[in-house]
Amino acid sequence: MAKKIKSDSHWKSRARRVLEIESRAVACLASRVDGSFLKAARLMAAAKGRVVVMGIGKSGLIGRKLAATLSSTGTPSFFVHPTEGMHGDLGMLTSRDVVLALSHSGETEELKNVLPFIAARRIPLVALTGRRDSALGRAAAVTVDVSVEREACPFNITPTASTTVALAAGDALALLIMEMRGFTAHDFARLHPAGTLGKRLTMTVGDLMHKGSENPVIRQDRPVRDALEVMTRTRLGAASVVDSRGRLAGVFTDGDLRRGLQKDPGLLSRPLGDVMTRRPRTLRPDDMAVDAAPLFRQLRIDNFPVVEKSGRPVGVLDEKDLLDEGLA
Repeated sequence: MAKKIKSDSHWKSRARRVLEIESRAVACLASRVDGSFLKAARLMAAAKGRVVVMGIGKSGLIGRKLAATLSSTGTPSFFVHPTEGMHGDLGMLTSRDVVLALSHSGETEELKNVLPFIAARRIPLVALTGRRDSALGRAAAVTVDVSVEREACPFNITPTASTTVALAAGDALALLIMEMRGFTAHDFARLHPAGTLGKRLTMTVGDLMHKGSENPVIRQDRPVRDALEVMTRTRLGAASVVDSRGRLAGVFTDGDLRRGLQKDPGLLSRPLGDVMTRRPRTLRPDDMAVDAAPLFRQLRIDNFPVVEKSGRPVGVLDEKDLLDEGLA
């Protein structure tokens, strides 16, 4: 018998149902935040060693992500697979550590096997489980209730809502611990020196600007044709125009050149001081590069002169520089 072809509206309804079940499960978790949640966070925040995360199957996958989140937010952490733990990896645990174990049922056999070792070493145990009265729940110093009314799976079997809730609970704990430990944005940047996250927190205008021979600077008494030569050489489409003391007096751009030639065919012979744009918007070398990004869109310009406190232009920041670094 041929299968009946279901409509797009059916599949959209099924997708919404999954999202509604999972969102309700997380909302219910938020309503259950209690003293046990805070006790678990404080126990891990006070750890002299590491937070060792354990779990099997889907819970193990969530656990690996939580270990990474903890480590990246200032709490040294790593994941140990319970089966590998029983074959030597438990030797990585010390009495200074705290174990964070994930199991929705709390009866996962491989995880139950390591509980006597944890107890014998007197290592504090935090459990994320859907059953407080399970073997894991009873063994834990603190149990965080991550139970769900049902899974999003139509058969109420596939771990879906339960893994979403475990992930959300772990994230909430990690961020509480981060604040309890006084972890700052500068600490975050120190642990994320590469990638867009680190760049957003550390990279300054001075790090990206064109300087030295790549910085197009010309005196205001020079003719426009000389500015055109400088702009062509540096390929930035603009030049910083300075006075006799080397301080920024204005800017001259490709746009100024095109508009000026339409009005005055003799523009190339005129001094820049007569045709430049005065009082341009500028940046400082120590400005954060990410803060400069929205200015390009707001002012609809391609580059900014970068000046030091004395008013001397020390560089040019081009919008493409930010795009190349993923900051715009």
